[in-house]
Amino acid sequence: MAKIGVIGAGSWGTAVAWLLDGKGHNVQMWAFESEIADAINASGRNPIYLPKVQFSDRISASSDMAIALEDAEAVVMVTPSIGVRATAEKVAETLSIDTPVIILSKGLESGTSLLMTEILEEVLGNPDRIAALSGPNHAEEVSRAVPSATVVAAHSQQTADYFQQLFSTPFFRVYTNTDITGVELCGAGKNVVAIACGLCDGLRLGDNAKASLMTRGLAEMARLGKARGAQSETFQGLAGMGDLIVTCTSKHSRNRSLGEELARGGTLEGYQQRTKMVVEGAMACASIYELAQTEGIDVPITQLIYQILYEDYSAELGVSMLMSRPLKSEQE
Repeated sequence: MAKIGVIGAGSWGTAVAWLLDGKGHNVQMWAFESEIADAINASGRNPIYLPKVQFSDRISASSDMAIALEDAEAVVMVTPSIGVRATAEKVAETLSIDTPVIILSKGLESGTSLLMTEILEEVLGNPDRIAALSGPNHAEEVSRAVPSATVVAAHSQQTADYFQQLFSTPFFRVYTNTDITGVELCGAGKNVVAIACGLCDGLRLGDNAKASLMTRGLAEMARLGKARGAQSETFQGLAGMGDLIVTCTSKHSRNRSLGEELARGGTLEGYQQRTKMVVEGAMACASIYELAQTEGIDVPITQLIYQILYEDYSAELGVSMLMSRPLKSEQE
């Protein structure tokens, strides 16, 4: 059994640590809040995120990065995308250049439009040991051993195979993919579309509208992916269509529920203060919109969500805007 460092103690970090713990690995968690680390060590539970999940005594936690990474044979990073660079810089102070690293955070870096793996490559070096995991995987269900599937993407097939074996269980089926750009763009883009679907739910526009948003949102994601050299097939797979479906329809999706709140006149700031959750789609929206403008890609759904989030645009007017756009071929 391996010694694994899990960097991040939110809902997804807690679920993944539980999964690896259940396979018999020795898991060392890093928590930003020392109170969470202390509680995990004392009770085997995370008091804030997924508090019903019970760890074995193999799990330990610390707010000291060097302790969490001591003798780690692999590292799983599960921090909010906005903090990935700063966290990676702390990891770099301790980690060996050959230790495999996989990131589960989804998004693009503001200002640079870098993918999460690209940040790690820049900060940690040795790109061949870096991978990303993405798919229709709500932490709440994974932590209850509900059957799920996911994708591990890496430039190196050996690295992808390593993490496939590390994470695979009878209830968590892991596929590999070498299109790391496509997998990561799917993970970022689907969160933006989910906010739009939440708006649809909040405005009670019905199933037809929601299905249309999901379908056109997927096309939007694929256009941007093509411009960045991603493979079109990736957007039809688990990281694309699969994650899009679950994020746009599930009660667990904070991106979708943010959209509902926006439809009722709420704000991003109010939602995050109330839930104490980071909404990755809100940050990804600004980065994707910036990237699309740079690449000259038409992203009307992303543009609308950006205007609602950051320019006080009306949700009702946004629906009219989408429906009154110039007619075109579906294949454009």
